Amino acid sequence: MSAPSAAKLPPFDPIDPLGLDDLLGPEDLAIRDTVRAWATDRVLPHIAEWYERGELPVIRELARELGGLGALGMSLTGYGCAGATAVQYGLACLELEAADSGIRSLVSVQGSLAMYAIHRYGSDEQKQRWLPAMAAGEIIGCFGLTEPDHGSDPAGMRMYAKRDGGDWVLNGRKMWITNGSVAGVAVVWARTDDAEGGSGDSGDIRGFLVPAGTPGFSAPEIRHKWSLRASVTSELVLDDVRLPADAVLPGVSGLRGPLSCLSHARYGIVWGSMGAARASFESALSYATSREQFGRPIGGFQLTQAKLADMALELHKGILLAHHLGRRMDAGRLRAEQISFGKLNNVREAIEICRTARTVLGANGISLEYPVMRHATNLESVLTYEGTVEMHQLVLGKALTGLDAFR
Repeated sequence: MSAPSAAKLPPFDPIDPLGLDDLLGPEDLAIRDTVRAWATDRVLPHIAEWYERGELPVIRELARELGGLGALGMSLTGYGCAGATAVQYGLACLELEAADSGIRSLVSVQGSLAMYAIHRYGSDEQKQRWLPAMAAGEIIGCFGLTEPDHGSDPAGMRMYAKRDGGDWVLNGRKMWITNGSVAGVAVVWARTDDAEGGSGDSGDIRGFLVPAGTPGFSAPEIRHKWSLRASVTSELVLDDVRLPADAVLPGVSGLRGPLSCLSHARYGIVWGSMGAARASFESALSYATSREQFGRPIGGFQLTQAKLADMALELHKGILLAHHLGRRMDAGRLRAEQISFGKLNNVREAIEICRTARTVLGANGISLEYPVMRHATNLESVLTYEGTVEMHQLVLGKALTGLDAFR
């Protein structure tokens, strides 16, 4: 057969230059378009104001709406969860972060960390108690792993859980916890002296479900952030918090538990970061075709076109990488090292796209009338959380060489 003539080819689409929509089925497109329409209607008209004020005042309302869309615990099955594919979940993350990283973080922490931990490692009773209400957005969850002195090295955590009769008593602090002060339940990881766990090494780390309102538990909100301003970020303080024996997640001990949850969340970031990049690229492209200098649109100058071409290359390579990882996850073949590959590349490239887009917009690039600077500052947090650049480089370095350079 002869190749189709140029007249029969679809026109070039600057928004989808590689034709990546061809990779998606009707259900994928419907989910993506539904989430995009929701974000356009409910988030974009208000996000600049929320960001400037440093708050997300309608977080509970948004959580219920996201639950109604099936976006919470989206790739989990049962208990009111949507049972979507990994690619469909990724598409939702992309659209949410195209609105704002804080909105995608709300969904990621709820579904990929808190709900995922309960779904994978919880008892039947724990699942029945928490997951349906969390899937509906009636209860917000948070995930307590990072501590003030232990971020990249969670094995050094100081949060401690001690047996007292049939109960557990927890003491310690967690830091930089998304959703913390509005959460109805916190998944908190702590070192224990459990006889089943061992002798104080990472095998003794267990997950605990801490309901809001438990005596000794508080979650003061962290203020004065220059990134993720439209997101609730908190400290978790546990001061002689007494929990019954059935508060422990029975299905896992050791760092394997929290790290598996982090892998699931990192996968969402691979997609989400491309949403922030896409919004910034599209803003720069639109601006370049309408802003005139020296008698014509700045998009007609070679240096501006070079910037737009380079941004489009990295944006759509990143989306293609996300698709590939999503297909592998759906096939049960996605390794943690491959997630590190995607998180490292896509967030790093997304930041560069945002910074380049800012230069296209000139001074207007720093205005909240445009999304570019907001996305750029948000991505500075995304670059760090769920594994810093250096940690993912070392994960890949170990996978490539077989040599452990972490210590």
